Amino acid sequence: MLTRTMWQSIGKGLLLAATTMAAGTAWCADATSAGAVFVEPPTLISLGFEWPLRGDDNRNATASIEYRKRGETAWRQGPALLRIGGERINENALQYVTSHMFAGSLFDLEPGTAYDVHLVMADVDGLAGQAEQQLVASTRAEPVPAAGGKVYHVYPADYKGEKLQPAFSNLLAAYYTGSSGSDNFNTYPPRVRPGDTILMHAGVYKDNRYAYQGGFGTISSGTYFLTQSGTYESPIVIKAAGDGEAVFDGDGAYNLFNVMAANYNYFEGLTFRNAELVFQAGVKNIAGSSGLTIKHSRFENVGRGIYTDWSGSRDYTITDNVLIGKFAADHLMGFTGPVWEPYFGAEGAPPLVSEYAIKVYGAGHVVAYNRIENFHDGVDVATYGNPDGTPAPLRERMPVSIDFYNNDISHMEDNCIEADGGAHNIRIFRNRCFNHGHRALSVQPMFGGPAYFIRNVVYHAPEGGAVKFTASSAGIVVYHNTFIAPVKPMLLAASNVHYLNNLILGQSGTPEIFAVETNTNYSSSDYNGFRPNAGGEFAFEWSTPPLSMMANFPGEAGSAATVAPLSTRAQSDLEGKAREVRRYADLASYSAGTGQDSHSVLVDFDTFVNVIPPGPDPRTLYKPQDFDFSLVAGSAAVDAGTALPGINDAMTGSAPDLGAYERGLAAPHYGPRN
Repeated sequence: MLTRTMWQSIGKGLLLAATTMAAGTAWCADATSAGAVFVEPPTLISLGFEWPLRGDDNRNATASIEYRKRGETAWRQGPALLRIGGERINENALQYVTSHMFAGSLFDLEPGTAYDVHLVMADVDGLAGQAEQQLVASTRAEPVPAAGGKVYHVYPADYKGEKLQPAFSNLLAAYYTGSSGSDNFNTYPPRVRPGDTILMHAGVYKDNRYAYQGGFGTISSGTYFLTQSGTYESPIVIKAAGDGEAVFDGDGAYNLFNVMAANYNYFEGLTFRNAELVFQAGVKNIAGSSGLTIKHSRFENVGRGIYTDWSGSRDYTITDNVLIGKFAADHLMGFTGPVWEPYFGAEGAPPLVSEYAIKVYGAGHVVAYNRIENFHDGVDVATYGNPDGTPAPLRERMPVSIDFYNNDISHMEDNCIEADGGAHNIRIFRNRCFNHGHRALSVQPMFGGPAYFIRNVVYHAPEGGAVKFTASSAGIVVYHNTFIAPVKPMLLAASNVHYLNNLILGQSGTPEIFAVETNTNYSSSDYNGFRPNAGGEFAFEWSTPPLSMMANFPGEAGSAATVAPLSTRAQSDLEGKAREVRRYADLASYSAGTGQDSHSVLVDFDTFVNVIPPGPDPRTLYKPQDFDFSLVAGSAAVDAGTALPGINDAMTGSAPDLGAYERGLAAPHYGPRN
């Protein structure tokens, strides 16, 4: 029988007196009418759900979920779905109102597995429609080469030994039916078919872009254009043969691989270097690809690694890679702001030489177990603008169900992870973020959410702190993170934001440890551990609309902003604040004054086995292996959390511990496996 947990830490709202019409019947606006559940494109270990609704103006409805593998009898309770809807994303380039629904995810499932899912909606004010639903949903299987396809061998031009047949001297000669001695000469029909494999034997593959067959001297772009598609079950595989390192050297080319016209191409065990952009996989409003897989490969001296911002991109699997950008690794650098101004010198901020390692858009992507260093940003959702089709977004083109987990990301000029531009079920969990010049974790914006930030470690983000929740982002869930950096607001406030079970310890010189500006009185925070720095007048802030209002968004009547059309407003108008500022010197007065964090505690660095605060020089690089974020026995953070079904079921004590690590359990693995 499904447990209907009334989870009171989120979804708090004030009663509103109104009426609406639903399904041709007079319906109390506080009562709820439930629609049909939509299952988002699956990832390897997660499933995402959207459950549309009408009514529930007082936002006191709840939605619970339980699940089991097909064939099993026992049900497991999943995380409560987040109530979203009505939040406004208002910025000059963004004009969006979130749809009313419950949305949420199941985590840490098994790949390629079918699950029974049971959802129940509850509302004391009354229910109609499809308030209880049971369905079957399957995770996506791990992409693997298919058996039985043809195998083609590619050897470097200077190879002298015996060759396995059929053999070719360059990639495109194997991929296509002709090549005329160059990787970039003419276009022929593809030779490869779904399920085929091209084995790249050890050596360096670097095309001479200035010497075409016949010596015509035409300059090539140096791009490998791949146009043949595999299938989900039978991808086209390009992988290392296993006899040594196989290197694609771009020799300064702008774009090394272009796969915008090809689906289900699979790359494994290769090295890519000396290119501005290694994989061009999609361009907004032009074309893109599905099913791109890149595994166990290495990127060196590149400006950008993997990129798509085409909204139809689907089901990428980018795992167990190492990506190294061009920034110098001798010190941390930022690119703007007062922290970095003393170090810029007369020439100003250093030039941007590597932008991002991985940027995706669309649905169903997995970016996991990668090691990333020396870029501007680590992994991103493309900041796309309003979802395609706004104000009636195209469901099949929405940026939903994207997973970033177990990545090891360090030495970023800007952010560790940017979820900017996501819509629903963007999942950022178990990542380690060290040495980030600016705010490590970003949503700028989020179009409804939930954006999940779960069990991430952030250490040393000297300009701004751990998070960048701005641009009127809506629907942010922050559970069980360890932040050695403050949480502070930035520009346009977020809405529908929830903090639970986190550890937030101040970085040197930042008295304000936890400051939230939100446009909604149904944002929440509790069961956290804080370590404020000494020396500041205020350590905590919780600023909301007047408590008589459920929400007030910039640009709405009654707010401080003007009510002129959004397209004509200055940014300063859109940032008009209709919030009451509430600042407090200590945890006790903050909790008493706001009702937030009534179960939260104070901690210090001795709560960890081996963690010290970052020093005063923001340029310092810290090594993750020098720290141990495990909790010591007797720490105030041990057993101080609250139970979150489907999130912290593996607790070892009487209650969950605060922060990213549960005492007595092994720490997560970060970066490439094997």
